[in-house]
Amino acid sequence: MSEDKEEKKFLYGMMASMFCWGISWPIGKMLSSYGNPESIAFLRFLLTFISLFFILLVIKENLSISKKGILILIAASILMTLYGYLFIIGLTYGKAGAGGVLVTTLNPIITYALTMLLSLRPPSLKEAIGLFVGLLAGSVLLQIWNNSASVFDIGNIYFISATICWAGLSKLTALSSRYGSPISFSLWMYGICSLMMYVFVENDSALSIIKSGDAKFWFSLFFSATITTSLATTFYFYATAKIGANKASSFIFLVPLSAALGSWLILDEFPVWNTIAGGLLGIVAVFILNRKKA
Repeated sequence: MSEDKEEKKFLYGMMASMFCWGISWPIGKMLSSYGNPESIAFLRFLLTFISLFFILLVIKENLSISKKGILILIAASILMTLYGYLFIIGLTYGKAGAGGVLVTTLNPIITYALTMLLSLRPPSLKEAIGLFVGLLAGSVLLQIWNNSASVFDIGNIYFISATICWAGLSKLTALSSRYGSPISFSLWMYGICSLMMYVFVENDSALSIIKSGDAKFWFSLFFSATITTSLATTFYFYATAKIGANKASSFIFLVPLSAALGSWLILDEFPVWNTIAGGLLGIVAVFILNRKKA
């Protein structure tokens, strides 16, 4: 496959993944109403592990990873477990729209900042402009001039903490291809996440949620675990291993727009002018950060 076709594959795949991530916010909001965050996070991780296992069997992917990658795998699993829990509990206390904006806008900024901190280098002019436009997109989406205090709501604090976990996770998964298939790495990561979260699940709480779950619950759980996590997030990790954490994370600026459209379709939250303007600014930020030098 030529380099141009390879880049187009990643472009379309990342755009589809970001759309699924955006839809996952209103769906996650619905899912969070069915039980405590620990049980919901555990069920998401478990179903993700099961669906990934069958996907790997179908594509006949090697399930093993190098022993040298075990420490990276454990560290990534801890961060993913924290992120999954913070995602659900944030949606329990906060709004899906605000969470989608905060997490997806701050994530590329924190990832870039973490990279520059570790490499002890300042951002290039292109990176600085792209990140500024991304931050501006988040400010417009939040109408920060009218709602500055809302940034520090309890739900948003959980979202910001989740963003920090995800930034570190992106750096670790960028190394996954050194130790085997990135998809196999994701499989065992979610398996470990399931075990870690199960420790904190209350007696029979997950079982009672399963027994009382209606069609909306099962659709939300399937979409959240299989479509969003098994497929979209795994592709993100795969792309991260191929094109790097910085470039992959820049596509996250596309999520607020799809989250707004998803909230409109699923939660009847009609998008207002700042949602459209902020979403367009997010697209501009992605273009700037991924634009090749002449």
